[in-house]
Amino acid sequence: MELYTFAKENGKFITNFMMSRIIQTDKTTHIGCMYLEEKGVIGYHQAVVPQLLLVVSGEGYVRAETEEYIKVQSGDAIFWQKDEWHETKTDVGPTAIVIESEALNPSAFMALKK
Repeated sequence: MELYTFAKENGKFITNFMMSRIIQTDKTTHIGCMYLEEKGVIGYHQAVVPQLLLVVSGEGYVRAETEEYIKVQSGDAIFWQKDEWHETKTDVGPTAIVIESEALNPSAFMALKK
């Protein structure tokens, strides 16, 4: 699991707005919006393809193959490789964009979160 940031301060100023680049693909890509309910859990499972979870609002916790959960919030981007085991849970219910594709390379555009 890798943790990136697409927060405003990591973006590039273009005329009258900031743009945080996230991803570019040249293969089939599935993009969806996930609304995880309060106290919700997306149980421990393997990623079928590389997966990028972009937290747009709210906060939650993610983990990979360890028992340690990492707090994530708006502006965080979590990347799981194909076949990587992972889980997401929340107390407050985040909204997130989910991008799934064999061609994901988030490090090409986003900085790792410190």
